[in-house]
Amino acid sequence: MAVPAPASLRDLYTTPSNAWSFVPPPLTQDNSTNPPLSGPSSSTQQWSTRTSPNPLFGLSPSLTDDSGLDITSLAKELCLAALLQYSTAAIAQPWEVGRTLLQVQWVPRDPADISPEAGAENLEDEGELSDSSSNENDSYFADPTSDKPARPPRPADESGYVIRQSVLDEGTQPEYIIPVGSADGAWGMIKRVGRFRAEGWLALFKGLLTSAVSTALSRTLQPIIYSVLESIFSPITPASPYSYGPTSVLLPVASQVLTGFILSPLDLVRTRLMVQSSVPRYRTYSGPIDALRQILAQEGGLRGVYLHPHLFIPTLFDCTLRALVPLTLPGTIASYVGFGPNISPEATPLQWQFSELLGAVAGAFITLPFETVRRRLQVQNRGAARPLKACVELRPAPYNGMVDAFWHILTEERSDLPLKPPTHRRRRRRSSHKGKEPAHQHVEVVEDVDHESWLRHSGIGQLYRGLSLRVGGACLVFVLALMGGTDEVDGGWAEL
Repeated sequence: MAVPAPASLRDLYTTPSNAWSFVPPPLTQDNSTNPPLSGPSSSTQQWSTRTSPNPLFGLSPSLTDDSGLDITSLAKELCLAALLQYSTAAIAQPWEVGRTLLQVQWVPRDPADISPEAGAENLEDEGELSDSSSNENDSYFADPTSDKPARPPRPADESGYVIRQSVLDEGTQPEYIIPVGSADGAWGMIKRVGRFRAEGWLALFKGLLTSAVSTALSRTLQPIIYSVLESIFSPITPASPYSYGPTSVLLPVASQVLTGFILSPLDLVRTRLMVQSSVPRYRTYSGPIDALRQILAQEGGLRGVYLHPHLFIPTLFDCTLRALVPLTLPGTIASYVGFGPNISPEATPLQWQFSELLGAVAGAFITLPFETVRRRLQVQNRGAARPLKACVELRPAPYNGMVDAFWHILTEERSDLPLKPPTHRRRRRRSSHKGKEPAHQHVEVVEDVDHESWLRHSGIGQLYRGLSLRVGGACLVFVLALMGGTDEVDGGWAEL
């Protein structure tokens, strides 16, 4: 019996689907009688949409599966991220310690310009004895026939402790202080700390845990704060993400300043741990938790840590410049050099990287003085706290603020480092009696005065300790960017 043909084929037409499908559709009653396609079986041609696992520690890029959150993979990812963050901080920590010690080290213009009270206090803390008895013994055993005048006794305080009159006097220098002006750069300070008997090579990793935690928290908080500010203010998105205007710069700068302000107590603890002596007898803090506890208990609590003028104002200046300079200088320099104001890493990668290099060098000249002043004010004691026993020479008198610190650094310190003691040249003079052999000879000590440069009378170099390290780090990033040729744009500068 013949089946009647349909009146029209319009009702049987269906629109073909353009979506890609890697799994064959299920068989229905209509197509169950169709013959199979020639070639290999369809079961062997199924595509797997699951990516290959991460070869590092066997971690998968996805932390969730059909059953929900994978706690084991999440714990492995967190441990790996913490390990990588700690390792990165450990590589850069010796350079951070060397630069911080150079920034806080006090190098007076005249080595004999030191406060007597400060020298007596340091010696009293050490428990050193006065050498007045040795002066008496020297005069007792002196040769009465000699014309050499007796050495005058060294001044001492009421307790009998010798007063320190010069920072170059090794006899009265505390045993835990590195000689002043013995290093002129971060690498020189690293070697000096490692070879110093009271410190050692392990002292180059002081404050490592605090640095790693502070960096991790900063990278976590800054995007969160930026997202909150963006949702509140809803800024107008610029036409190009690299054409920095007032609207596009305001929110990133504000988020980084708020992040730096929130984490400023950790930065204070990190600086104190780096600067304090490694000798257990003179160590003030046993660790970051103990340092934070003592600072909160003795220096005014949270209000003193956040809102004290010596900490709040330098924090705002330092964080603002650190955030503002990288966002504005590359584009400004590119427009002045002739690259154009609308350059981008996609269109002109070489010009963009060169502009970032020039911006990093120019930014170091702007930010380093404020960073140095902030470090100087962080190591000062406030409230009922005892003075910090630092491994480098600190200014005996405290600074009264940012302006006072700038003024005294420029006017009372010197920049020609390493500091060398004056050389003495002995000249002998014979007796003028005729026909007689002189019983002794007169010795006249003549001090050789070397040619003094303008750095001897200016402390401007003290504001730029670690400049070569910052410039070298910027050049290294520039070379690696040229050699790597990656398409991913770095969000900031590499801070060393």
